[in-house]
Amino acid sequence: MTTTPTREDRFSFGLWTIGYNGADPFGGPTRPALDVVHAVEKLSELGAYGLTFHDDDLFAFGSTDAERQTQIDRLKGALADTGLVVPMVTTNLFSAPVFKDGGFTSNDRAVRRFALRKVLRNLDLAAELGAKTFVMWGGREGAEYDSAKDVRSALERYREAVNLLGDYVTDKGYDIRFAIEPKPNEPRGDILLPTVGHALAFIESLERPELVGLNPEVGHEQMAGLNFAAGIAQALYHDKLFHIDLNGQRGIKYDQDLVFGHGDLHNAFALVDLLEHGGADGGPAYTGPRHFDYKPSRTEDETGVWDSAAANMRMYLLLKERASAFRADPEVQEALAAARVDELRQNTLGEGETYDDLLADRSAYEDFDANAYFGGRGFGFVRLQQLAAEHLMGARG
Repeated sequence: MTTTPTREDRFSFGLWTIGYNGADPFGGPTRPALDVVHAVEKLSELGAYGLTFHDDDLFAFGSTDAERQTQIDRLKGALADTGLVVPMVTTNLFSAPVFKDGGFTSNDRAVRRFALRKVLRNLDLAAELGAKTFVMWGGREGAEYDSAKDVRSALERYREAVNLLGDYVTDKGYDIRFAIEPKPNEPRGDILLPTVGHALAFIESLERPELVGLNPEVGHEQMAGLNFAAGIAQALYHDKLFHIDLNGQRGIKYDQDLVFGHGDLHNAFALVDLLEHGGADGGPAYTGPRHFDYKPSRTEDETGVWDSAAANMRMYLLLKERASAFRADPEVQEALAAARVDELRQNTLGEGETYDDLLADRSAYEDFDANAYFGGRGFGFVRLQQLAAEHLMGARG
C-alpha cells in the first residue's frame, strides 16, 4: 500500500485551514494571506482532490458583486486547470460583528433574516460549483449566560432556518444535503447542538430529516470528553455521516486543530479502521471525502503550511495501512473471535422468538450459570488492544 496520496483517496482541505494566517486571541498574524489560485495549485501538487470554503474565505465580507464574481471566476479557472473539485461549501455566520449573538438564533430578528439571505446566496454558489454537501457550524449559535437565551425558542428558530433551506434546495432542484457540525463551546461559552447525539435528536424534528446529516469533527467531540470513533459509529448507524472533519486534539481543552493523528493516536487508528473496514460486510463504512479541518501551527512559514497539509494525508494513509495489516493478521482474527466481537451482530432473540418464548427458556435464566463469570470467562479485550497498538507502532507485519 502506498502512502503517496492520489485523487482516489478523496482528501480535501478547507481554504480556511491552509489559509490560516496564525492569528490567535493573544497575537496577530504570522503569515500573509494565501491566494486561492495558489492554494488550489499547491493542493493539486500534493495529491489532494478537493477544496472547500466559507463564502468569506473566497471573497471578503461585504464585497461588491464585481469583487465577489472576480474571486469566483479565479477559483473556477484554477479548478479547471488542476481538476480539483469543490465537494463541500459552508457559510461564515460567526466572524463579522453582526453575528456576535449568532446567525440563525440571534435574539435580533433582523440579523436572523440577514443570515438566511447570506446562506441562500451561498447555496446558489455551492450548486454552481457542484458541491454536494453544505456544512452548518453554529459557532455563535449559543450563549454565555443562561438568562440571555431562551434555548427552546433558539432551537425553534434553528429548526425554522434549516427547514427553509431544505425547501429552497428542493424547490431549486439542487443536489445538496446539509451536514450539521456539532461543537460544545468556543467561541461561545455554550453552543447549541454541542455533540453528535444532540444534533441527531434535532435532525429528527425537521420537516425534511432525510436532507440533513452530520459533519462531526475530531477535536469538537473530544473537547466534550467523548470518544470520536464511537460517535462516528453512531452517525453511521443512523446513516447520517454526510461529511467528516479530521484533525488532532489532545484532551479536553481549547480547539487545537492539530494535524490529524497528532493527538489521540489510538483513537485516530480506531477511526481510520472504522472508516475503511467498519461495514458489517467488512467493506468501507464511509465513502465520502476525507476532509482535513486543521490549522497549520502559528510557528510555521508557508513551507510549513504545505508540510502540514502533506502530513495530514500521509498520517491517514499510514493509519489505513496499519489498520489493513491489523485486520489481515490471523492472531488478530483469533483474538476478535475470542472477544466475541462478531457475536454482537447476532440478534439476542431467535427468529420469531417472543418474550413468552424467552420467559419459557430455562437456559436463559434459571439454568444460566452467572457465577461462571466470576474469575472466569474473560473477553480478552486487553490482548486485542495490545495487538492493535503493536500494529499501530509497526511492530507486527
